[in-house]
Amino acid sequence: MPKQSSRSRRIAEQIKRELAMLAQSGLKDPRLSLLTISAVEVSSDYAHAKIWFSTLNPDPNQAELVELLNFSGSFLRRELGKSLRLRIVPQLHFEYDNSVENGSRMSSLIENAIAEDENKDAIKQHSDNNDDKN
Repeated sequence: MPKQSSRSRRIAEQIKRELAMLAQSGLKDPRLSLLTISAVEVSSDYAHAKIWFSTLNPDPNQAELVELLNFSGSFLRRELGKSLRLRIVPQLHFEYDNSVENGSRMSSLIENAIAEDENKDAIKQHSDNNDDKN
C-alpha cells in the first residue's frame, strides 16, 4: 500500500464514516444489513477508492456481497457526493476483508494448541503420580 498524503487519509476517513452510515440506513438489501467498512484507500488522483468491508452474517457469500455493493456503487457514490465537498467523487471498488475471519481462525488454533498442551501435561502428571506410588 503506497503512502498516502494527509489529504488522502482525511478523505478516506470521511468516505469510511459516510459509507458506514449509509450501510446502516441507506441500503435496503437484508444481505447487507450487518456490513462493516474496515478500511478505505483513495488513489492519488482521488478518482478511485478501494473499500474493504466485512459482515457479521454467519455464512457470507463473499462474491455475491461484492457484486451487490458494486451494483449499489452508483447509489452510494451519489449519496457520498451529497455529503462530501469534492470536485470529483471517487469511483468505488469493493473488496471483502477476511482479516476478522483469519484472526478468529488463528485464535481458535491457538486455543486448541493450548488445550492439547494442558491435556498432555495432565496425562504426564497422572502417569508420574502412578510411577511414584509403585
